[in-house]
Amino acid sequence: MKITYNGHACFSITSDSYTILLDPYSPGSVPGYGSLDETANQVLCSHEHGDHNARDAIRITGSAKSPFEISTISTWHDDAQGKLRGPNTIHILKAEGLTVVHLGDLGCALQEAQLARIRHCDVLLIPVGGHYTIDATAAADIARQVGAKITIPMHYSGPGFGYDVIRPVSEFLRLFSDVEELDGPSIELPAQQPHSIVTLHAKYRTK
Repeated sequence: MKITYNGHACFSITSDSYTILLDPYSPGSVPGYGSLDETANQVLCSHEHGDHNARDAIRITGSAKSPFEISTISTWHDDAQGKLRGPNTIHILKAEGLTVVHLGDLGCALQEAQLARIRHCDVLLIPVGGHYTIDATAAADIARQVGAKITIPMHYSGPGFGYDVIRPVSEFLRLFSDVEELDGPSIELPAQQPHSIVTLHAKYRTK
C-alpha cells in the first residue's frame, strides 16, 4: 500500500493499482498549495467545505474492482456538536491486511466506542493545526489513545502555506520523541517502526 500526502488534508491511498483520494481541496482555496493534478478511482470527502470536497478537481478513471473495505464514523467539525461548522466523517480504509484511518476535519474528542473502532490501526491521518480542527494537544491525546503504528499529521500551517489561523506542525511534533520527518510526499507500507510519528512533505506545496 502506498500513501501520498498531496497537501492540507488531501491524501492518495493506493492498493493493487486502485487509488482512493481523500479530501481534495479546490484550486486556490488553501494558500501555498498548487492545484491538484490527480487521477483516482474513487474520491471520499469528510465534509462539504471547499478545501475538502473538490471532487471535480480529480479525474476519475476506470471501473476496476476496489480492494478496499470502507467504513465511516460520524463526528463533528467542532466541539459544539456541529453548531459552528457542521458534521465531519472519519473514513476507515482496509486493504492488504492494513487499516488506514483519515480523521478529516475532526473538531471534537472521540467517544470510547468510536476510539474502539480505530484503536491500534496501522496508519492514523490526523489534523493538528487547531482553530478549524482539534489543536496539537488534543491531537496528541487522540493519537496516544488510538495507538496507531504510524501517525501522520495534516491540516497545519508553515512558512508560506496553510491558513494563517492554524498552527504549525512543530507544536504537535514537540509532544513526541519518536518523530521521523521524510523528505518526500509518500510512504510505502509496511515500512516504519511501530508507534512513530511521520511527517511527509506535501506533494503540491509550492514553498
